[in-house]
Amino acid sequence: MTFKFIVLFSALTAFSGVAIAQEDDPFNAPIISDEMTVDAEQNQQWRLGQSKYPARPKHMWELGINAGHAFISGDVESVAPSGFGVGLSLRRAVNYVLSIRVGVQYTTSKGADARGTSYKTFRAERAFEQNGGDAVFGVYEGQDIHRNYKATTIAGSVEAIVNIGNILFHQARNKWNGYVGFGIGLNAPDVTLNLFDGDSPYDFASVTSGLNLDNLSDRKEARSNLKDLLDDDYETEGGIEKKIAKLGDDRTVLYHFVFSTGLSRKLSKRLNLGIEHQIMWVDSDLWDGYDRQSDVDESTSNDLGHYTSLRLGINLGSFEKSTEPLYWLNPLDAPYSDIAELKQRPKFDLTDSDGDGVIDMIDAEKNTPAGSPVDTRGVTLDSDGDGIPDYKDKERFSPPGYTINSDGVAQVPEYLTEEEVVDLINSRPAAKVDWFLPMVHFDLDKYFVKPEFYGQLHHVATVMKTHPNIRVVAQGYADNRNPDEYNRVLSYNRANEAINFLVSRYGIPRDRFVLMYSGESETLVPDLPDHHSIPRNQEMQHYMNRRVEFSVAGSDDQEMAKPTGPDAGEKSPGSSRPGSKYSGNRNSGYRP
Repeated sequence: MTFKFIVLFSALTAFSGVAIAQEDDPFNAPIISDEMTVDAEQNQQWRLGQSKYPARPKHMWELGINAGHAFISGDVESVAPSGFGVGLSLRRAVNYVLSIRVGVQYTTSKGADARGTSYKTFRAERAFEQNGGDAVFGVYEGQDIHRNYKATTIAGSVEAIVNIGNILFHQARNKWNGYVGFGIGLNAPDVTLNLFDGDSPYDFASVTSGLNLDNLSDRKEARSNLKDLLDDDYETEGGIEKKIAKLGDDRTVLYHFVFSTGLSRKLSKRLNLGIEHQIMWVDSDLWDGYDRQSDVDESTSNDLGHYTSLRLGINLGSFEKSTEPLYWLNPLDAPYSDIAELKQRPKFDLTDSDGDGVIDMIDAEKNTPAGSPVDTRGVTLDSDGDGIPDYKDKERFSPPGYTINSDGVAQVPEYLTEEEVVDLINSRPAAKVDWFLPMVHFDLDKYFVKPEFYGQLHHVATVMKTHPNIRVVAQGYADNRNPDEYNRVLSYNRANEAINFLVSRYGIPRDRFVLMYSGESETLVPDLPDHHSIPRNQEMQHYMNRRVEFSVAGSDDQEMAKPTGPDAGEKSPGSSRPGSKYSGNRNSGYRP
Protein backbone atom coordinates (compact mmCIF):
# COMPACT_ATOMS: atom_id res chain seq x y z
CA MET A 1 0.00 0.00 0.00
CA THR A 2 2.84 2.35 0.85
CA PHE A 3 4.34 1.72 -2.59
CA LYS A 4 1.09 2.95 -4.22
CA PHE A 5 1.35 6.18 -2.26
CA ILE A 6 4.94 6.72 -3.45
CA VAL A 7 3.89 6.23 -7.11
CA LEU A 8 0.99 8.68 -6.70
CA PHE A 9 3.26 11.19 -4.94
CA SER A 10 5.83 11.04 -7.77
CA ALA A 11 3.13 11.60 -10.41
CA LEU A 12 1.71 14.63 -8.59
CA THR A 13 5.12 16.27 -8.13
CA ALA A 14 5.93 15.74 -11.83
CA PHE A 15 2.63 17.38 -12.80
CA SER A 16 3.43 20.34 -10.54
CA GLY A 17 6.07 21.51 -13.05
CA VAL A 18 3.22 22.94 -15.15
CA ALA A 19 1.94 24.99 -12.21
CA ILE A 20 5.40 26.29 -11.42
CA ALA A 21 5.86 27.53 -15.00
CA GLN A 22 2.65 29.56 -14.73
CA GLU A 23 3.56 31.34 -11.48
CA ASP A 24 6.44 33.43 -10.20
CA ASP A 25 9.41 31.13 -9.88
CA PRO A 26 9.34 29.98 -6.22
CA PHE A 27 12.94 28.76 -6.35
CA ASN A 28 14.66 32.16 -6.59
CA ALA A 29 15.66 33.98 -3.43
CA PRO A 30 12.70 36.08 -2.21
CA ILE A 31 12.82 39.87 -2.06
CA ILE A 32 12.31 40.71 1.62
CA SER A 33 11.58 44.38 2.30
CA ASP A 34 12.15 46.02 5.68
CA GLU A 35 8.39 45.92 6.36
CA MET A 36 8.40 42.13 5.85
CA THR A 37 10.68 41.62 8.89
CA VAL A 38 9.95 41.57 12.62
CA ASP A 39 12.18 44.65 13.14
CA ALA A 40 12.11 47.00 10.14
CA GLU A 41 14.58 49.46 11.72
CA GLN A 42 17.17 46.73 12.40
CA ASN A 43 16.84 45.42 8.84
CA GLN A 44 17.30 48.92 7.41
CA GLN A 45 20.43 49.43 9.52
CA TRP A 46 21.75 46.07 8.30
CA ARG A 47 21.21 47.07 4.65
CA LEU A 48 23.16 50.27 5.26
CA GLY A 49 25.97 48.39 7.01
CA GLN A 50 25.11 49.80 10.44
CA SER A 51 23.94 46.48 11.96
CA LYS A 52 25.70 43.13 11.94
CA TYR A 53 22.58 41.01 11.53
CA PRO A 54 19.42 41.29 9.38
CA ALA A 55 16.03 41.04 11.06
CA ARG A 56 14.17 37.74 10.87
CA PRO A 57 11.49 37.66 8.14
CA LYS A 58 7.82 37.53 9.04
CA HIS A 59 6.73 34.05 7.93
CA MET A 60 3.53 32.12 7.39
CA TRP A 61 1.69 29.33 9.19
CA GLU A 62 1.19 26.11 7.24
CA LEU A 63 -2.20 24.38 7.15
CA GLY A 64 -1.82 20.64 6.47
CA ILE A 65 -4.45 18.30 5.05
CA ASN A 66 -3.61 14.60 4.98
CA ALA A 67 -5.18 11.29 3.94
CA GLY A 68 -3.73 7.80 3.75
CA HIS A 69 -3.51 4.19 4.86
CA ALA A 70 -3.62 3.13 8.55
CA PHE A 71 -2.93 -0.21 10.24
CA ILE A 72 -2.05 -1.61 13.69
CA SER A 73 0.99 -3.75 14.37
CA GLY A 74 -0.07 -5.97 17.29
CA ASP A 75 -1.24 -9.47 18.11
CA VAL A 76 -3.62 -9.91 15.15
CA GLU A 77 -2.59 -9.83 11.51
CA SER A 78 -3.74 -6.78 9.57
CA VAL A 79 -5.77 -7.21 6.43
CA ALA A 80 -4.71 -5.47 3.22
CA PRO A 81 -5.75 -2.78 2.83
CA SER A 82 -6.26 -2.46 6.55
CA GLY A 83 -7.95 0.94 6.80
CA PHE A 84 -7.71 4.62 6.08
CA GLY A 85 -7.12 7.92 7.86
CA VAL A 86 -7.65 11.65 7.42
CA GLY A 87 -6.32 14.57 9.41
CA LEU A 88 -5.60 18.28 9.78
CA SER A 89 -2.55 20.07 11.17
CA LEU A 90 -1.08 23.51 11.79
CA ARG A 91 2.67 24.01 11.59
CA ARG A 92 4.75 27.02 12.64
CA ALA A 93 8.52 27.47 12.25
CA VAL A 94 10.51 28.30 15.38
CA ASN A 95 13.64 28.88 13.29
CA TYR A 96 15.07 27.66 9.99
CA VAL A 97 15.52 24.07 11.32
CA LEU A 98 12.89 23.50 14.03
CA SER A 99 9.12 23.85 13.76
CA ILE A 100 6.12 22.87 15.89
CA ARG A 101 3.15 20.96 14.45
CA VAL A 102 -0.23 20.41 16.13
CA GLY A 103 -2.50 17.86 14.50
CA VAL A 104 -5.65 15.75 14.84
CA GLN A 105 -6.49 12.66 12.84
CA TYR A 106 -9.14 10.03 12.45
CA THR A 107 -8.10 6.48 11.52
CA THR A 108 -9.84 3.14 11.13
CA SER A 109 -8.15 -0.24 10.68
CA LYS A 110 -9.09 -3.91 10.63
CA GLY A 111 -7.35 -7.19 11.41
CA ALA A 112 -8.16 -10.89 11.06
CA ASP A 113 -5.94 -13.78 12.17
CA ALA A 114 -5.72 -16.88 9.98
CA ARG A 115 -4.27 -18.72 12.97
CA GLY A 116 -6.75 -20.21 15.43
CA THR A 117 -6.71 -19.54 19.18
CA SER A 118 -8.09 -22.03 21.71
CA TYR A 119 -11.28 -21.22 23.61
CA LYS A 120 -9.44 -21.57 26.92
CA THR A 121 -6.83 -19.03 25.98
CA PHE A 122 -9.41 -16.78 24.38
CA ARG A 123 -11.82 -16.63 27.34
CA ALA A 124 -8.89 -16.10 29.76
CA GLU A 125 -7.88 -12.84 28.10
CA ARG A 126 -8.85 -9.65 29.95
CA ALA A 127 -10.80 -7.68 27.41
CA PHE A 128 -14.33 -8.98 27.20
CA GLU A 129 -16.41 -8.35 30.30
CA GLN A 130 -19.80 -7.42 28.94
CA ASN A 131 -22.96 -9.50 28.43
CA GLY A 132 -21.99 -11.85 31.22
CA GLY A 133 -18.59 -12.94 29.95
CA ASP A 134 -19.02 -16.74 29.78
CA ALA A 135 -22.49 -16.29 28.34
CA VAL A 136 -20.92 -14.75 25.24
CA PHE A 137 -17.75 -16.76 24.89
CA GLY A 138 -18.82 -20.09 26.32
CA VAL A 139 -20.48 -20.91 23.02
CA TYR A 140 -16.99 -21.41 21.56
CA GLU A 141 -15.90 -24.02 24.12
CA GLY A 142 -14.09 -26.86 22.44
CA GLN A 143 -13.07 -25.07 19.21
CA ASP A 144 -10.48 -22.65 17.97
CA ILE A 145 -11.46 -19.02 17.50
CA HIS A 146 -10.08 -16.77 14.76
CA ARG A 147 -9.51 -13.37 16.30
CA ASN A 148 -10.55 -10.24 14.43
CA TYR A 149 -11.17 -6.58 15.21
CA LYS A 150 -12.08 -3.14 13.91
CA ALA A 151 -10.40 -0.16 15.62
CA THR A 152 -11.55 3.41 15.08
CA THR A 153 -9.30 6.03 16.71
CA ILE A 154 -9.38 9.80 17.17
CA ALA A 155 -5.95 11.17 18.13
CA GLY A 156 -4.30 14.51 18.75
CA SER A 157 -0.57 15.19 18.90
CA VAL A 158 2.02 17.94 19.35
CA GLU A 159 5.27 17.33 17.44
CA ALA A 160 8.66 18.95 17.04
CA ILE A 161 9.67 18.76 13.35
CA VAL A 162 13.35 18.97 12.43
CA ASN A 163 14.53 19.61 8.85
CA ILE A 164 17.87 20.67 7.36
CA GLY A 165 16.96 20.58 3.65
CA ASN A 166 16.91 24.38 3.41
CA ILE A 167 20.51 24.95 4.56
CA LEU A 168 21.95 25.21 1.05
CA PHE A 169 25.45 26.16 -0.01
CA HIS A 170 25.17 26.01 -3.80
CA GLN A 171 21.68 27.20 -4.77
CA ALA A 172 19.12 29.80 -3.74
CA ARG A 173 16.16 27.59 -2.76
CA ASN A 174 15.24 23.97 -2.17
CA LYS A 175 12.57 21.98 -4.03
CA TRP A 176 12.61 19.02 -1.63
CA ASN A 177 12.56 19.06 2.15
CA GLY A 178 13.15 15.94 4.24
CA TYR A 179 12.25 15.95 7.91
CA VAL A 180 11.78 13.87 11.06
CA GLY A 181 9.39 14.53 13.92
CA PHE A 182 8.69 13.36 17.44
CA GLY A 183 6.00 14.27 19.93
CA ILE A 184 3.31 13.28 22.41
CA GLY A 185 -0.47 13.20 22.45
CA LEU A 186 -3.71 11.51 23.44
CA ASN A 187 -5.91 9.08 21.54
CA ALA A 188 -9.35 7.56 22.09
CA PRO A 189 -9.73 4.12 20.41
CA ASP A 190 -13.02 2.32 19.89
CA VAL A 191 -12.42 -1.44 19.35
CA THR A 192 -15.10 -3.92 18.30
CA LEU A 193 -15.04 -7.63 17.36
CA ASN A 194 -16.97 -9.76 14.86
CA LEU A 195 -17.96 -12.96 16.75
CA PHE A 196 -21.55 -13.64 15.71
CA ASP A 197 -23.31 -14.22 12.42
CA GLY A 198 -26.62 -12.69 13.44
CA ASP A 199 -27.40 -14.42 16.77
CA SER A 200 -25.31 -17.52 16.04
CA PRO A 201 -21.60 -17.94 16.68
CA TYR A 202 -19.40 -18.52 13.67
CA ASP A 203 -18.24 -22.01 12.80
CA PHE A 204 -14.52 -21.21 12.56
CA ALA A 205 -13.60 -24.89 11.88
CA SER A 206 -14.12 -24.37 8.15
CA VAL A 207 -11.43 -21.68 7.97
CA THR A 208 -8.41 -23.99 8.29
CA SER A 209 -9.94 -27.34 7.44
CA GLY A 210 -7.40 -29.38 5.50
CA LEU A 211 -4.78 -26.58 5.49
CA ASN A 212 -1.22 -26.42 6.83
CA LEU A 213 -0.69 -22.90 8.25
CA ASP A 214 3.08 -23.32 8.09
CA ASN A 215 2.68 -23.11 4.32
CA LEU A 216 2.36 -19.55 3.04
CA SER A 217 -0.10 -20.43 0.28
CA ASP A 218 -2.32 -22.37 2.73
CA ARG A 219 -2.15 -19.50 5.16
CA LYS A 220 -3.24 -17.11 2.42
CA GLU A 221 -6.15 -19.44 1.60
CA ALA A 222 -7.15 -19.57 5.29
CA ARG A 223 -7.20 -15.77 5.43
CA SER A 224 -9.43 -15.71 2.32
CA ASN A 225 -11.77 -18.31 3.92
CA LEU A 226 -12.00 -16.17 7.05
CA LYS A 227 -12.80 -13.07 5.02
CA ASP A 228 -15.59 -14.93 3.19
CA LEU A 229 -16.97 -16.25 6.49
CA LEU A 230 -17.21 -12.97 8.35
CA ASP A 231 -19.84 -10.34 7.74
CA ASP A 232 -19.13 -6.65 8.31
CA ASP A 233 -21.08 -6.36 11.55
CA TYR A 234 -18.61 -5.87 14.42
CA GLU A 235 -21.19 -6.35 17.14
CA THR A 236 -19.11 -7.23 20.23
CA GLU A 237 -17.23 -4.64 22.22
CA GLY A 238 -13.59 -5.41 22.92
CA GLY A 239 -10.33 -3.93 23.90
CA ILE A 240 -10.61 -1.31 26.63
CA GLU A 241 -13.53 -0.58 28.94
CA LYS A 242 -15.82 2.30 28.04
CA LYS A 243 -14.98 4.73 30.80
CA ILE A 244 -12.52 7.59 31.28
CA ALA A 245 -10.92 7.91 34.68
CA LYS A 246 -7.15 8.02 34.27
CA LEU A 247 -4.46 7.08 31.78
CA GLY A 248 -3.51 3.43 31.70
CA ASP A 249 -4.17 -0.04 30.27
CA ASP A 250 -7.80 -0.20 31.31
CA ARG A 251 -8.97 3.20 30.12
CA THR A 252 -10.33 4.41 26.79
CA VAL A 253 -8.15 7.54 26.69
CA LEU A 254 -4.46 6.72 26.24
CA TYR A 255 -1.34 8.77 26.00
CA HIS A 256 1.00 8.03 23.13
CA PHE A 257 4.37 8.91 21.66
CA VAL A 258 4.51 9.63 17.95
CA PHE A 259 7.47 9.41 15.55
CA SER A 260 7.30 10.73 11.96
CA THR A 261 9.50 10.90 8.91
CA GLY A 262 8.59 12.48 5.61
CA LEU A 263 9.60 14.17 2.37
CA SER A 264 7.93 17.31 0.94
CA ARG A 265 8.06 18.70 -2.59
CA LYS A 266 7.37 22.39 -3.19
CA LEU A 267 4.73 22.97 -5.88
CA SER A 268 4.57 26.77 -5.62
CA LYS A 269 5.13 29.53 -3.08
CA ARG A 270 1.71 28.69 -1.68
CA LEU A 271 1.57 24.87 -1.88
CA ASN A 272 3.73 21.83 -1.13
CA LEU A 273 2.97 18.11 -1.32
CA GLY A 274 4.55 15.49 0.90
CA ILE A 275 4.53 11.81 1.83
CA GLU A 276 4.92 10.82 5.46
CA HIS A 277 4.99 7.70 7.61
CA GLN A 278 3.97 7.99 11.25
CA ILE A 279 4.34 5.48 14.07
CA MET A 280 2.25 5.84 17.24
CA TRP A 281 3.29 3.99 20.41
CA VAL A 282 0.48 3.65 22.96
CA ASP A 283 0.53 2.53 26.57
CA SER A 284 -1.69 -0.47 25.86
CA ASP A 285 -1.65 -3.93 24.30
CA LEU A 286 -5.39 -3.88 23.62
CA TRP A 287 -5.55 -1.52 20.64
CA ASP A 288 -6.26 -4.56 18.45
CA GLY A 289 -8.61 -6.08 21.09
CA TYR A 290 -6.18 -8.78 22.31
CA ASP A 291 -3.15 -8.79 24.57
CA ARG A 292 -1.22 -11.89 23.41
CA GLN A 293 -1.09 -14.52 20.71
CA SER A 294 -1.26 -17.69 22.84
CA ASP A 295 -0.38 -19.13 26.27
CA VAL A 296 3.19 -19.93 25.16
CA ASP A 297 3.79 -17.35 22.42
CA GLU A 298 3.25 -13.90 23.87
CA SER A 299 3.49 -10.81 21.69
CA THR A 300 5.06 -7.49 22.55
CA SER A 301 3.51 -5.66 25.47
CA ASN A 302 2.31 -2.67 23.42
CA ASP A 303 0.62 -2.23 20.06
CA LEU A 304 1.89 0.20 17.42
CA GLY A 305 -0.22 2.31 15.06
CA HIS A 306 1.08 3.05 11.57
CA TYR A 307 -0.18 5.78 9.23
CA THR A 308 1.23 6.42 5.73
CA SER A 309 -0.27 9.55 4.19
CA LEU A 310 -0.10 12.13 1.45
CA ARG A 311 0.03 15.63 2.97
CA LEU A 312 -0.89 18.88 1.22
CA GLY A 313 0.66 21.95 2.87
CA ILE A 314 -0.96 25.36 2.33
CA ASN A 315 0.91 28.53 3.37
CA LEU A 316 -1.50 31.00 4.99
CA GLY A 317 -1.05 34.75 4.58
CA SER A 318 -0.12 37.55 2.17
CA PHE A 319 3.18 37.41 0.28
CA GLU A 320 3.30 41.23 0.40
CA LYS A 321 3.58 41.13 4.19
CA SER A 322 5.38 37.85 4.93
CA THR A 323 7.40 35.05 3.36
CA GLU A 324 6.93 31.31 3.12
CA PRO A 325 7.62 29.32 6.33
CA LEU A 326 11.28 29.54 7.36
CA TYR A 327 11.92 25.87 6.57
CA TRP A 328 11.54 26.78 2.86
CA LEU A 329 14.02 29.71 3.06
CA ASN A 330 17.80 29.55 2.83
CA PRO A 331 19.29 31.25 5.94
CA LEU A 332 22.57 31.73 4.03
CA ASP A 333 20.95 33.82 1.29
CA ALA A 334 21.60 37.22 2.95
CA PRO A 335 25.37 36.76 3.56
CA TYR A 336 25.88 35.12 0.14
CA SER A 337 24.12 38.06 -1.56
CA ASP A 338 26.29 40.56 0.32
CA ILE A 339 29.47 38.68 -0.61
CA ALA A 340 28.49 38.59 -4.31
CA GLU A 341 27.64 42.30 -4.28
CA LEU A 342 30.96 43.18 -2.66
CA LYS A 343 32.85 41.16 -5.26
CA GLN A 344 31.16 43.11 -8.05
CA ARG A 345 31.65 46.53 -6.48
CA PRO A 346 34.60 48.57 -7.78
CA LYS A 347 37.19 49.41 -5.17
CA PHE A 348 36.54 52.86 -3.75
CA ASP A 349 39.91 54.57 -4.22
CA LEU A 350 40.46 58.10 -2.86
CA THR A 351 43.66 58.59 -4.84
CA ASP A 352 43.95 62.06 -6.43
CA SER A 353 47.07 61.82 -8.59
CA ASP A 354 47.09 65.43 -9.81
CA GLY A 355 45.95 66.96 -6.51
CA ASP A 356 43.08 68.91 -8.09
CA GLY A 357 40.50 67.83 -5.48
CA VAL A 358 38.76 65.32 -7.80
CA ILE A 359 39.62 61.65 -7.15
CA ASP A 360 40.95 59.58 -10.04
CA MET A 361 37.80 57.38 -10.15
CA ILE A 362 35.73 60.29 -11.54
CA ASP A 363 38.52 62.57 -12.82
CA ALA A 364 38.17 63.12 -16.59
CA GLU A 365 41.64 64.72 -16.71
CA LYS A 366 44.00 62.91 -14.36
CA ASN A 367 47.12 64.98 -15.18
CA THR A 368 45.91 68.51 -14.49
CA PRO A 369 48.87 70.87 -13.90
CA ALA A 370 49.50 71.74 -10.27
CA GLY A 371 47.51 74.72 -9.02
CA SER A 372 45.13 74.71 -11.98
CA PRO A 373 41.46 75.30 -11.03
CA VAL A 374 39.17 72.53 -12.33
CA ASP A 375 35.45 71.85 -12.67
CA THR A 376 33.59 69.01 -10.93
CA ARG A 377 34.85 66.54 -13.55
CA GLY A 378 38.49 67.42 -12.88
CA VAL A 379 38.87 69.25 -16.23
CA THR A 380 41.00 72.42 -16.33
CA LEU A 381 38.84 75.55 -16.27
CA ASP A 382 38.74 78.08 -19.09
CA SER A 383 36.40 80.68 -17.57
CA ASP A 384 36.11 82.98 -20.59
CA GLY A 385 36.19 80.22 -23.21
CA ASP A 386 39.10 81.77 -25.14
CA GLY A 387 41.04 78.48 -25.44
CA ILE A 388 43.63 79.51 -22.81
CA PRO A 389 43.22 77.60 -19.50
CA ASP A 390 42.82 79.78 -16.44
CA TYR A 391 46.19 78.83 -14.96
CA LYS A 392 47.91 80.32 -18.10
CA ASP A 393 45.39 83.05 -18.86
CA LYS A 394 46.60 86.51 -17.84
CA GLU A 395 43.10 87.81 -18.50
CA ARG A 396 40.63 85.16 -17.30
CA PHE A 397 37.58 87.15 -18.32
CA SER A 398 38.55 88.68 -21.65
CA PRO A 399 35.91 90.79 -23.41
CA PRO A 400 34.25 88.87 -26.23
CA GLY A 401 34.65 89.73 -29.90
CA TYR A 402 38.40 90.42 -29.96
CA THR A 403 41.42 88.42 -31.00
CA ILE A 404 43.20 86.72 -28.06
CA ASN A 405 47.00 86.52 -27.87
CA SER A 406 49.01 83.58 -26.49
CA ASP A 407 48.62 84.92 -22.94
CA GLY A 408 44.82 85.01 -23.23
CA VAL A 409 44.66 88.80 -23.40
CA ALA A 410 42.09 90.40 -25.71
CA GLN A 411 43.67 92.57 -28.40
CA VAL A 412 41.53 95.68 -27.98
CA PRO A 413 42.38 98.43 -30.53
CA GLU A 414 44.21 101.39 -29.00
CA TYR A 415 42.04 103.95 -30.88
CA LEU A 416 39.02 103.11 -28.67
CA THR A 417 37.68 105.97 -26.70
CA GLU A 418 37.36 105.89 -22.95
CA GLU A 419 33.61 105.50 -23.26
CA GLU A 420 34.03 102.51 -25.60
CA VAL A 421 36.40 100.86 -23.14
CA VAL A 422 33.86 101.32 -20.38
CA ASP A 423 31.14 99.80 -22.56
CA LEU A 424 33.31 96.77 -23.33
CA ILE A 425 34.07 96.23 -19.68
CA ASN A 426 30.40 96.43 -18.80
CA SER A 427 29.55 93.91 -21.52
CA ARG A 428 31.87 91.23 -20.13
CA PRO A 429 30.06 87.96 -19.27
CA ALA A 430 29.29 87.32 -15.62
CA ALA A 431 31.96 85.53 -13.65
CA LYS A 432 29.76 82.47 -13.51
CA VAL A 433 30.27 81.56 -17.21
CA ASP A 434 31.51 77.96 -17.43
CA TRP A 435 33.41 78.26 -14.14
CA PHE A 436 32.58 75.46 -11.76
CA LEU A 437 33.95 74.69 -8.34
CA PRO A 438 34.04 71.27 -6.63
CA MET A 439 30.98 69.72 -4.96
CA VAL A 440 30.66 67.79 -1.69
CA HIS A 441 28.33 64.85 -0.89
CA PHE A 442 26.40 63.85 2.21
CA ASP A 443 25.24 60.67 3.96
CA LEU A 444 21.57 59.65 4.01
CA ASP A 445 19.49 62.20 6.01
CA LYS A 446 22.69 63.94 7.27
CA TYR A 447 24.10 67.43 6.70
CA PHE A 448 27.47 67.39 8.48
CA VAL A 449 30.59 67.82 6.30
CA LYS A 450 32.46 64.52 5.90
CA PRO A 451 36.27 64.60 6.37
CA GLU A 452 36.90 63.17 2.89
CA PHE A 453 35.59 66.45 1.42
CA TYR A 454 37.79 68.80 3.44
CA GLY A 455 40.16 68.94 0.42
CA GLN A 456 37.40 70.16 -1.91
CA LEU A 457 36.37 72.86 0.56
CA HIS A 458 40.01 73.90 0.93
CA HIS A 459 40.08 74.33 -2.85
CA VAL A 460 36.97 76.56 -2.72
CA ALA A 461 38.57 78.67 0.02
CA THR A 462 41.79 79.00 -2.00
CA VAL A 463 39.89 80.26 -5.07
CA MET A 464 37.99 82.80 -2.98
CA LYS A 465 41.13 84.10 -1.28
CA THR A 466 42.99 84.49 -4.58
CA HIS A 467 39.95 86.22 -6.10
CA PRO A 468 38.72 88.51 -3.34
CA ASN A 469 36.15 90.25 -5.55
CA ILE A 470 34.02 87.23 -6.42
CA ARG A 471 31.05 85.87 -4.53
CA VAL A 472 30.27 82.14 -4.48
CA VAL A 473 26.93 80.33 -4.63
CA ALA A 474 26.54 77.27 -2.37
CA GLN A 475 23.52 75.32 -3.63
CA GLY A 476 22.16 72.32 -1.69
CA TYR A 477 20.36 69.24 -3.01
CA ALA A 478 18.72 66.04 -1.64
CA ASP A 479 17.75 62.70 -3.14
CA ASN A 480 14.12 61.91 -4.06
CA ARG A 481 13.10 59.72 -1.12
CA ASN A 482 11.45 62.39 1.06
CA PRO A 483 8.53 64.72 0.38
CA ASP A 484 9.47 68.04 -1.29
CA GLU A 485 8.83 70.07 1.88
CA TYR A 486 11.27 67.93 3.87
CA ASN A 487 13.89 67.88 1.09
CA ARG A 488 13.95 71.68 0.74
CA VAL A 489 14.78 72.09 4.45
CA LEU A 490 17.40 69.32 4.25
CA SER A 491 19.11 70.83 1.18
CA TYR A 492 19.09 74.28 2.89
CA ASN A 493 20.77 72.74 5.98
CA ARG A 494 23.48 71.16 3.81
CA ALA A 495 24.31 74.40 1.98
CA ASN A 496 24.29 76.38 5.25
CA GLU A 497 26.59 73.86 6.96
CA ALA A 498 29.10 73.99 4.07
CA ILE A 499 29.14 77.83 4.22
CA ASN A 500 29.61 77.81 8.00
CA PHE A 501 32.54 75.41 7.56
CA LEU A 502 34.33 77.80 5.15
CA VAL A 503 33.55 80.87 7.25
CA SER A 504 34.74 79.37 10.54
CA ARG A 505 37.81 77.52 9.24
CA TYR A 506 39.15 79.98 6.62
CA GLY A 507 37.82 83.32 7.86
CA ILE A 508 35.99 84.16 4.64
CA PRO A 509 33.26 86.78 5.21
CA ARG A 510 29.74 85.36 5.25
CA ASP A 511 28.48 88.05 2.85
CA ARG A 512 30.68 86.61 0.06
CA PHE A 513 28.40 83.55 -0.06
CA VAL A 514 24.97 83.19 -1.65
CA LEU A 515 22.97 80.32 -0.10
CA MET A 516 20.56 78.58 -2.49
CA TYR A 517 18.78 75.22 -2.44
CA SER A 518 16.86 73.00 -4.86
CA GLY A 519 15.55 70.06 -2.78
CA GLU A 520 15.26 66.92 -4.90
CA SER A 521 15.20 68.69 -8.29
CA GLU A 522 18.13 68.68 -10.75
CA THR A 523 19.41 65.22 -9.76
CA LEU A 524 22.73 64.08 -11.22
CA VAL A 525 21.45 60.49 -11.47
CA PRO A 526 17.78 60.63 -12.53
CA ASP A 527 14.94 58.07 -12.38
CA LEU A 528 15.98 56.33 -9.15
CA PRO A 529 13.35 54.49 -7.02
CA ASP A 530 11.87 56.58 -4.22
CA HIS A 531 11.88 53.85 -1.53
CA HIS A 532 14.57 52.24 0.64
CA SER A 533 14.38 48.54 -0.24
CA ILE A 534 16.84 48.84 -3.15
CA PRO A 535 20.18 47.25 -4.14
CA ARG A 536 23.35 48.87 -2.82
CA ASN A 537 24.49 50.09 -6.24
CA GLN A 538 21.33 52.23 -6.46
CA GLU A 539 21.98 53.44 -2.90
CA MET A 540 25.40 54.69 -4.13
CA GLN A 541 23.67 56.53 -7.00
CA HIS A 542 21.38 58.25 -4.49
CA TYR A 543 24.59 59.32 -2.71
CA MET A 544 25.68 61.29 -5.80
CA ASN A 545 22.42 63.30 -5.66
CA ARG A 546 22.87 64.34 -2.00
CA ARG A 547 25.30 67.25 -2.53
CA VAL A 548 26.24 70.92 -2.31
CA GLU A 549 27.56 72.55 -5.52
CA PHE A 550 29.74 75.71 -5.56
CA SER A 551 29.83 78.22 -8.42
CA VAL A 552 30.76 81.86 -8.95
CA ALA A 553 27.76 84.10 -8.25
CA GLY A 554 26.26 86.18 -10.99
CA SER A 555 24.34 89.42 -10.69
CA ASP A 556 21.01 87.55 -10.66
CA ASP A 557 21.93 85.11 -7.88
CA GLN A 558 20.19 86.06 -4.63
CA GLU A 559 20.30 84.58 -1.11
CA MET A 560 17.30 82.28 -0.43
CA ALA A 561 15.59 82.40 2.96
CA LYS A 562 15.25 79.21 5.02
CA PRO A 563 12.13 77.35 3.86
CA THR A 564 9.30 76.40 6.16
CA GLY A 565 8.97 72.71 6.96
CA PRO A 566 9.88 69.96 9.43
CA ASP A 567 13.22 69.67 11.15
CA ALA A 568 15.25 67.77 8.57
CA GLY A 569 18.48 65.78 8.78
CA GLU A 570 21.11 65.07 11.44
CA LYS A 571 24.05 67.41 12.05
CA SER A 572 26.66 65.09 13.64
CA PRO A 573 27.98 61.64 12.66
CA GLY A 574 26.79 59.83 15.80
CA SER A 575 23.44 61.56 16.25
CA SER A 576 20.10 59.81 15.87
CA ARG A 577 16.57 60.99 16.47
CA PRO A 578 14.94 58.19 18.51
CA GLY A 579 11.38 57.36 17.61
CA SER A 580 11.66 59.16 14.28
CA LYS A 581 8.37 59.48 12.44
CA TYR A 582 10.16 59.71 9.09
CA SER A 583 9.38 56.23 7.76
CA GLY A 584 7.02 54.74 5.20
CA ASN A 585 6.39 55.63 1.56
CA ARG A 586 6.15 59.06 -0.04
CA ASN A 587 2.42 59.22 0.44
CA SER A 588 2.22 58.16 4.08
CA GLY A 589 4.82 60.31 5.86
CA TYR A 590 8.51 61.14 5.99
CA ARG A 591 11.27 58.59 5.96
CA PRO A 592 14.98 59.04 6.79
